[in-house]
Amino acid sequence: METRFKTLREFPLDEYLSPGATMCAGCGGMIVLRIFHKALGGNVVIVNAAGCLTLLQVYPYTPLKSSWMYTAFASAPAGAQGIRDALDILMEKGKLPQGEDLKVVVLTGDGAAYDIGLQSSSGAIERGLDFYYLVYDNEAYGNTGFQRSGATPFGSSTTTTPPTNLNPAGYSGMKKDLFEIWRSHNPPYLATIAPSHVVDMLRKIETASGFRGPKLFISLSPCPTGWGFDPSETIKLSRLAVECGVWPLKEAVYGKVRHTVVPKVLKPVEEYLRRQNRYAHLFTPTRQEEAINFIQEKVNEYWLKVSATEGHEVIKPINLAEKQTE
Repeated sequence: METRFKTLREFPLDEYLSPGATMCAGCGGMIVLRIFHKALGGNVVIVNAAGCLTLLQVYPYTPLKSSWMYTAFASAPAGAQGIRDALDILMEKGKLPQGEDLKVVVLTGDGAAYDIGLQSSSGAIERGLDFYYLVYDNEAYGNTGFQRSGATPFGSSTTTTPPTNLNPAGYSGMKKDLFEIWRSHNPPYLATIAPSHVVDMLRKIETASGFRGPKLFISLSPCPTGWGFDPSETIKLSRLAVECGVWPLKEAVYGKVRHTVVPKVLKPVEEYLRRQNRYAHLFTPTRQEEAINFIQEKVNEYWLKVSATEGHEVIKPINLAEKQTE
């Protein structure tokens, strides 16, 4: 498919999200929402599941030029269904011109996407609802104190998984694979995106717009407050996550997966981990070599599998034994 987004010069200039909102400085979710809205245009209605970005709409103020509907954690896809059905019925009856149709976008954090709202999402996919499902994934319940969510990765410290004598690595479980959970439903389009890779994001939104049905976008959304880093580092951390292989950028069209950004040589995950206070316990007061190596090995395994299945140039994994002797 030919794309109109070849470089950042094609970045849309229209703005639908005003500056000066109530979100934390450096919020990765805000950056992604701004770009996503630019790519879709102004004819959008956002159905928001309870979460961090709910604080955008503090009555009577709003930074958005588009429509907004707030729902509880579990029911955003159900709200999207009602809006989509209403629009379709009005157009069918001639009461709404085709030019006034709206794109329906569910906006949700990882808490609703991976956990509380998973059931209603599954139902919406099964019904073939024509909507965009945008997840700003900051890997915890950020709005209520940064508790562990189904998206929390191994080794992360949250308010409910702090490092202890029994669990010095912090969270000992693994992050759910929401991409694969959705892919098992066989929707038309799925993608992962990152605020550091704008052209990649714009191309994916453009591609998704050619499909009718459920369309998933999971965005890494660095959170300065919960992750513990300077707000000016948001884009740098996002780029490091991609370069270290922690956040693969990929898409799937009717189940067929293709990685859109493939690092030829992975940077050590330590470069990504060290910049965040949520991983500080892995390095001080005692370096937890086993936990750091485990994270690296999982990344290496993933990309070796990608190399084998997609035929890319083999990505050389980090040699942990050599790294330890440097």
